[in-house]
Amino acid sequence: MKIAIIGVSGFVGSALLDEAVRRGHTITAIARHPENIDAESDLVTPEKVDIRNEEKLTEVLKGHEAVLNAFNAGWDNPNLYDDYLAGVKAIQRAAKAADVGRLLVVGGAGSLEIEPGKQLVDSPDFPEEYKDGALAARDYLDIIREEDELPWTFLSPPILMNPETKHQRTGEYRTGTDQPVFNDEGESTISVEDLAVALLDEVENKDFVNQRFTVGY
Repeated sequence: MKIAIIGVSGFVGSALLDEAVRRGHTITAIARHPENIDAESDLVTPEKVDIRNEEKLTEVLKGHEAVLNAFNAGWDNPNLYDDYLAGVKAIQRAAKAADVGRLLVVGGAGSLEIEPGKQLVDSPDFPEEYKDGALAARDYLDIIREEDELPWTFLSPPILMNPETKHQRTGEYRTGTDQPVFNDEGESTISVEDLAVALLDEVENKDFVNQRFTVGY
């Protein structure tokens, strides 16, 4: 399968790249700084693209069966909310203009419902430093849910997944839709490697087309 991965040099994007290579897909690795892409495989073609250049992005995306969007506007970006929304909207428009098979977005956990009518990002103890990003991802979920021309999927990671999360690929996970998936210890967590497994499984199996889903152990 021919797959494009956006944000491939980041925390999530690099894990998606590793998993896609592992499965033998042909990958276009899109980044503003392709020199930071850690891949030594004939399956990977790096492409230097600024996602704000929609015309170039559209050209690069043409012919792909799936686009995996792991774009992050930067947690320390003072304009994170606006820049994230501008970026993901540009990617969505370019994917549609390129007539790709499908757009899969790695969003945030903040929009997961922790109780009826209450989302994680609205809880009083939600970390302030992550709030703008979580609100932007939540608002984008509302936007992409209105998309009726381009097949899409939105993956919300579990509550606990960051560079400090234990790194291992087990190939095991459970799925949910709008509520977090908790393990027997009451934790909502997964390694970034198994998040990548889940998203590449979704690329291949198409269980959550035009839906949001989440994962956890």
